[in-house]
Amino acid sequence: MAISLRTVKEAQAGIAGRFKARRLAMNLTQRELAQRSGVTLGSLKRFEREGLIALDSLLNLALVLNCLDDFEKLAVESQPIAAAPSLGALLTTPVRRRRATGRKGREHGV
Repeated sequence: MAISLRTVKEAQAGIAGRFKARRLAMNLTQRELAQRSGVTLGSLKRFEREGLIALDSLLNLALVLNCLDDFEKLAVESQPIAAAPSLGALLTTPVRRRRATGRKGREHGV
C-alpha cells in the first residue's frame, strides 16, 4: 500500500499552480478565464491564491484550459484497493527504529 506524504494543502497548491500556469501559457487574464468559464472572478482569484474552489467550477476552468480529460484519470481502479489508514492510525503507529551498527564505544582496529 502506498502512502502519500503530501498534505491536502500541498495538493491544492500544486493544482492551483498548474492551472495558473496553463492560464498564463494561453495568454489569458483572470478576468478572461472567469468570463469564458462562467466562474466568478472572485472564485478564480481565491483558487489561484488558496487552492479553494468548488468542483463544478474547477471542471469549468479545466474545460476552457483544455485539460478536462485529465479528470478521467482520477480514482480509476487499476488494482484491488486496500482501505487507506486513517490519519489517526498513521500518527499512532509506532516507528520502527533501525538498530545501530558498528562498535559503539570501542576503538576501531582492536
